[in-house]
Amino acid sequence: MSLSQAQKKAFRSIGHHLDPVVTVSENGLSEGVLAELDRALADHELVKVKLALPEREDRAAMLEELVAESGAELVQKIGKVALFYRHNPRANPKLSNIRRFEEHHGRR
Repeated sequence: MSLSQAQKKAFRSIGHHLDPVVTVSENGLSEGVLAELDRALADHELVKVKLALPEREDRAAMLEELVAESGAELVQKIGKVALFYRHNPRANPKLSNIRRFEEHHGRR
């Protein structure tokens, strides 16, 4: 499931206004962090994750692991914040960041 450049641009525009909902610390990926990320992606589809790791190489490795474990696609990463997307066909329209902003940001 590869996103087109137009989709990524629209998702980045939506994601700009979001706050991180999951934080990964130096303790790494625990079952709780993965469960919270899974829940957030199921509810919101598009979420920001903060990587509170000091080293760039550690953040890059953590991003790869998060993508592999969550089944989500990395839309963007800037510094210590990453934007993830995972489609949910049965997402609640009141919770989904994609559906709430469907008519904004040049999407329709």
